[in-house]
Amino acid sequence: MKKYLIAGNWKMNKSIAEAKAFAVQLKGEYIEHPEQLVIIAPFTQLETLKKELSETGIRVGAQNVHYEKSGAFTGEISVPMLKELGVDMCVVGHSERREYFGETDSRVNLKVKALINAGITPILCVGESLEIREAGNAMLFVSGQIAEDLDGLSAAEVSDVVIAYEPIWAIGTGKTASPEQAEEMCGFIRGMVEGMYGAETAETLIIQYGGSMKPSNAPELLAKPDINGGLIGGASLEVDSFMEIAKAANKLQ
Repeated sequence: MKKYLIAGNWKMNKSIAEAKAFAVQLKGEYIEHPEQLVIIAPFTQLETLKKELSETGIRVGAQNVHYEKSGAFTGEISVPMLKELGVDMCVVGHSERREYFGETDSRVNLKVKALINAGITPILCVGESLEIREAGNAMLFVSGQIAEDLDGLSAAEVSDVVIAYEPIWAIGTGKTASPEQAEEMCGFIRGMVEGMYGAETAETLIIQYGGSMKPSNAPELLAKPDINGGLIGGASLEVDSFMEIAKAANKLQ
């Protein structure tokens, strides 16, 4: 059976009270496969979400982490801090972190390793800009990201990674890669992982599409063979739209 992971990335939105209200409403909805849902929230909301969703099967994730366990890194959050809160997953290498905060593939690699060592699932984001795509270099660029971001990992460790393909030109712009474009890149990513780590690892790998997925386009995107879910931005801020996407995945199982 094809596995799905529907992750809601709230980015820098919601107060603690709003996060609690969202969780309470979400618990009241019928969720056929709660283990397929994860809320990726700001650090201030993680403890509240873990408490509210503790017995539902819905997972909670962080939006970023530092690779060192402790030290003079003002403003950063460590993997042990996330572990203490019971965080299940963590996004690394999001395009906004790369663009606005200068995050490099070498640092993303260190974060992926630190999370895996702690038993927290990394959601590794990769994707190209419009300029790179129009130049015909999208696959070359993404393959370079994956090669460096997964450098030094074993096949067993890569099995614990989720990869989210997020074309930068389709994030928060209202534009969406066509289902064919999204499938082409997700299939390319799966093929690359197969070449690096073998068919078994590639077949079980969860590859999400992240780029303005919403209720209207989710069914067609999620039906593609190599797309196992979505990293949802704006549509995850309201329970109703988030659940519509989750239900679209449920119907395909």
